[in-house]
Amino acid sequence: MDDFMLRALVAGLGVALVTGPLGVFVVWRRMAYFGDTLAHSALLGVALGFLLEVNINLAIILVCVTLALLLVGLQNQRRLASDTILGILSHSALSLGLIVLAFMETLRIDLMGYLFGDILAVTVMDIYWIFGGGLVALLLLLGIWRPLLSMTVHEELAQVEGVPVVPVRLAFMLLIALVIAVAMKVVGILLITSLLIIPAATARRFAQTPEQMALLAAAVGCLAVSGGLFGSLQWDLPAGPAVVVAAALLFFTAVCWRRV
Repeated sequence: MDDFMLRALVAGLGVALVTGPLGVFVVWRRMAYFGDTLAHSALLGVALGFLLEVNINLAIILVCVTLALLLVGLQNQRRLASDTILGILSHSALSLGLIVLAFMETLRIDLMGYLFGDILAVTVMDIYWIFGGGLVALLLLLGIWRPLLSMTVHEELAQVEGVPVVPVRLAFMLLIALVIAVAMKVVGILLITSLLIIPAATARRFAQTPEQMALLAAAVGCLAVSGGLFGSLQWDLPAGPAVVVAAALLFFTAVCWRRV
């Protein structure tokens, strides 16, 4: 196997191991649109990273966290529905990022790579970022697993039982922002939410406990990455979208299997 394909496989598996368990709560808490909003804001982080000449991943994390805090503040006002606020923030951040990039005329970047991923161009440093950020995300998720699970089952009851609802919710949003930053190179800004949702939705059909669902989601994500890269190698497909299609095929196979 070529070095670039091996690096792509290692990076993809690292992302799948993180997005699987985190995606479990995204599916349970019906936060798919929130994940899309943070993913779209990542382009603004890329633009500001180039503009201010700072690390791209750090810029993405800062923008995503800022957007998450802004979302919480707007939701507390209860003047607009959550999906309306998410729609406004999502498209505004994406458009603002494109405008900032357009003003930097001397800069030439692979916009398609950021939008749809460029896993075959992953470097050793990207792998360090993915596994380092992924390990931090998994440890944080493990730390808030029980309170987050209690909130997912019944948020008001969890608050009565003493669960710090607001800090846990913010920590979960921070985790999503961190994972989006480290996983963007694999499937891109527009497709990253699919790795959070599809493996978890597939695992939900077979798991009996939350812990089983998290492990199965990680396994399905790893299968999707392996299958997508195999398809890319065999038929010269774009690697990022191929990974998402492989995940979708696994989902529909699981649906048919359960019905049979």
